[in-house]
Amino acid sequence: MPVLTRDEAQTRAQLIDVHRYTVELDLTRAADPACETFASHTAIRFSARADGATFVELKPATLRSATLDGQPLDTTALDGNRLTLDGLTPGEHELRVDATMRYSHTGEGMHRFTDPSDGETYLYTQLFMEDVQRVFAAFDQPDLKAVFEVTVTAPESWAVLANGVTEHLGGGKWRAAPTPRVSTYLVAVAAGPWHSVRTEHRGLPFGLHCRRSLAPFLEADADELLDITRACFDRFHDTFDEPYPFDSYDQAFVPEFNAGAMENPGLVTFRDEYVFRSAVTDTERRSRAVTIAHEMAHMWFGDLVTLRWWDDIWLNESFAEYMGYQITAEATLPRALNSVRAGDTPSTDPWTDFAIARKAWGYDADQRPSTHPVAPDPDAVPDTASALLNFDGISYAKGASALRQLVTWLGEKDFLAGINTHFARHKFSNATLADFIDSLAHATDRDVHSWAAAWLRTTGVDTLTSKVNHAGRQWTLDIDRDGGRTDGRPHRVTVGVYDRDLAGGPALVLRERFETDVPATTTVERDGGCPALVVPNDQDVTYAKIRLDAASQETALASLSRVPDPLTRAVLWNSLRDMVRDGELAPARYLRAAQTHLPEESDLAVVQGVLTFATTHIAGRYTGPDERPAALATLGELCRDLIRRTEDGSHPGLRLTAVRGAINVATQPAPLEAWLTEGTVPGGPELDPELRWHILARLAVLDATDEAAITAELARDPSATGQEGAARCRAALPDAAAKQAAWEAMFATDDLSNYLLKATAQGFWQPEQADFVREYVPRYYEDAVAVAARRGPAIAAVIGGFAFPAPLVDTETLRLGERCLRDTDPTPALRRRLTDQLDDLARALRVREGDGTA
Repeated sequence: MPVLTRDEAQTRAQLIDVHRYTVELDLTRAADPACETFASHTAIRFSARADGATFVELKPATLRSATLDGQPLDTTALDGNRLTLDGLTPGEHELRVDATMRYSHTGEGMHRFTDPSDGETYLYTQLFMEDVQRVFAAFDQPDLKAVFEVTVTAPESWAVLANGVTEHLGGGKWRAAPTPRVSTYLVAVAAGPWHSVRTEHRGLPFGLHCRRSLAPFLEADADELLDITRACFDRFHDTFDEPYPFDSYDQAFVPEFNAGAMENPGLVTFRDEYVFRSAVTDTERRSRAVTIAHEMAHMWFGDLVTLRWWDDIWLNESFAEYMGYQITAEATLPRALNSVRAGDTPSTDPWTDFAIARKAWGYDADQRPSTHPVAPDPDAVPDTASALLNFDGISYAKGASALRQLVTWLGEKDFLAGINTHFARHKFSNATLADFIDSLAHATDRDVHSWAAAWLRTTGVDTLTSKVNHAGRQWTLDIDRDGGRTDGRPHRVTVGVYDRDLAGGPALVLRERFETDVPATTTVERDGGCPALVVPNDQDVTYAKIRLDAASQETALASLSRVPDPLTRAVLWNSLRDMVRDGELAPARYLRAAQTHLPEESDLAVVQGVLTFATTHIAGRYTGPDERPAALATLGELCRDLIRRTEDGSHPGLRLTAVRGAINVATQPAPLEAWLTEGTVPGGPELDPELRWHILARLAVLDATDEAAITAELARDPSATGQEGAARCRAALPDAAAKQAAWEAMFATDDLSNYLLKATAQGFWQPEQADFVREYVPRYYEDAVAVAARRGPAIAAVIGGFAFPAPLVDTETLRLGERCLRDTDPTPALRRRLTDQLDDLARALRVREGDGTA
């Protein structure tokens, strides 16, 4: 089907204005698995400015009828997803479309899910980018905003949620209050026998909703979730002049959701893994809080003021990413997220979480051949297919980092003044990068146009390298940006200067922090003796790789856990991570640093971030088959150290992290089998469903379980996550029949939902089984291209991401992948995924081949 081009969108926006949609959906047979479609009726009132023709988009199972101003249209003229509207004249028009639409099980359009726990069926829409066409006919582009009136007929026992407050009219019919002017991709409906928790705040109805089988878990966290929601809501009103622009605020936790969440105005949808059914750490609770704040930020950034075309997606995502962390840091959140939880390690500034767990996503994306500017040139985003590729670490993590640097450079007062000017000028309308920069310029005398050109229109990661010289009671710091390049981004950084504790203790103490600008090469003279450690970008307010001077690097490797500030420690760990990836530090030395410092680390986010990189990248990809056992042994001993540290019951989050890590790196099945048999780790925690499936998956990899054990565990936990756990375990079995069955399920049929496909893919490729599954590598490239073309971009993302043979780090896997890109025609979504995967594979080969002696 043709994708919408930017030129076509501009032409259509010049011809028509869209005023109102009246949408009627009949979902009464949704619970019948034999019924694959639903009825969709749409009336669109719009006006034309001149004589002309345009088209409306829809992707129906059947187009029953269409009329324009009462005159029937030829339904056989539907060209893919486009129905031409000829003979438009200046003035008002009405288009009516009757169609049947297909339910989805890929998380696109109208997704249908039947809960294996109780047999109940749930529906929700995900209409992002161009999937509204799977639900109703629309002029589907973000700058043709309109009012939406939605009516839904559903089974009598169901409830229906929508963007506005819904009213049950009887007979299973629900009507939602008309929306303000919003874009087509923001319309939302969720229908099913929801369990709901409702309240009011500032005169508005607030609600939490989930599947009935998750009701006990939602109830357990409802106070925390509502407290977070209210605190963020209040903080946004303290920050923005424009009040919340919609009539209610519902948050629905929905099954098999492709993203973390979606900012539908008045009805935010979240993946329902955020309704925690097993034990989690405080950092995971804080991550959920950040996601709540992120989506609420979209009510202003994206919903109230919307991008004109998809080249400005950063105006949505970078701002929501930045504000999600900033508002979470500023808001008065529940005590559980701001203090010590039952003896756990203290919760951190969310920006530490961002630094150690999120920012690397942007750094990695920006060093691949698929990199792009935060705000790409409009010509670089010619259509919706190319736009979809930019929802990545650059638009989120790098963009948020750039905004944090902007606040540092501009000052928060002027930054917020510019934002509020932007909202006032463009509310319920659309805006561009130029509009936003003009709003900022209105609030400051600084040259924000030049700043935007340097930061938002360029690609790549700068490297800030420090050099310390000392003589007597003075020392000099040189900070060099990329070899002293005179062009490029200016950086304003905080430099942290640390001394050894003069009292003889092991800690490093902060001597001073100072700010400096780094246009190319900066020299700063300071009084005092030579410090033990100098950290450029100490508070992580800019976006750059950091290289320490030689003495500071050795201090960091030896004394990292003794640096007093967790955010500074995150910056130092990121520097070591970058050095490993760039072949400047041996992976084994990073592992030794982790083994030395993590048992003393007080910040759980840092422990989790370092342990994840060490397990996934170093042990999983950067060490070859001969070195992997030693890497796993080091990580196993580290996890055991952390478990011993928490034997007294303190730090439950750290203990849970250590137990998860010990499972991931286990090389012998006996300890895991004992935990599974006893139903607990000695000293705790007791094994909840998540930990039981986690252990069983590792036992499958180690050839220490079988189909009978998986079936028994599924009988114990028949939930949706249990189904996914079983699929993951079965695919992980080192058995020829099991591997073939998993492969057929992923590539030969379209039966697997997006989540079951992901789980199967996660289980299939394992470093321990490289020789066993090597024969599937050539098949992967051929079958992936076919599945992506057949099933669309959401499935392409899973196939190109989780199903890629990442553990097989060898030149043949790389050669076959490069041939696939060169000689076949993957869909844009798959091509982007393969390009990134192959670049990561080539990097892993370089790391393995380098000596990394630093």
